[in-house]
Amino acid sequence: MTETITGPDGKPRCRWAGSAPDFFAYHDAEWGYPVADDIRLFEKICLESFQSGLSWRTILNKRENFRAAFAGFDFARVAKFGEADVARLLADAGIVRHRGKIEATINNARRALELVEAEGSLAAYFWRFEPETPPHPPQSVTTIPEAIALSKDLKKRGWAFFGPTTAFAFMQAMGLVNDHAIGCAQREKAARLRAQFTPPTTLAKG
Repeated sequence: MTETITGPDGKPRCRWAGSAPDFFAYHDAEWGYPVADDIRLFEKICLESFQSGLSWRTILNKRENFRAAFAGFDFARVAKFGEADVARLLADAGIVRHRGKIEATINNARRALELVEAEGSLAAYFWRFEPETPPHPPQSVTTIPEAIALSKDLKKRGWAFFGPTTAFAFMQAMGLVNDHAIGCAQREKAARLRAQFTPPTTLAKG
């Protein structure tokens, strides 16, 4: 089976992009391009965690609801959520109402604040785990050593619902790995954007 499928414009895309109508836009506009914005990085971690056991289509369709429910994934605000917020979220039919994942998101927001204090930014921390050599062929594995290391380190720091497979999906989506299929029209764009991108570094503590 070929790794690509013809997109709406007649150009090849990663085969998974054709599995749902709204995937082409997500694939073309977001997936695999380098991200240095802490809010977007935190949002993706949370959404990947909520996806555990579900389909990405389910989460993508509810993404705006998640953003509204979790204060735009501003982790400084989410870190202040309490039991009343948990109850509110459990009653929100627009998101995935899973107590463990909701409580993990609040916990992870608090851990994110600690990580920023220690590393300067979430981006500076996550980009340390960019692999020197991406998987080949693309989309051939479900995790890589760097994703395993990231998952283990976050677990030691108290983060929840972020295993090695979730960590790798996060790295694929946020551009730490260019996992667009060979022949995909967006693979070259992802490579070009990465070449123009300067990974953030840890801020020195005074």
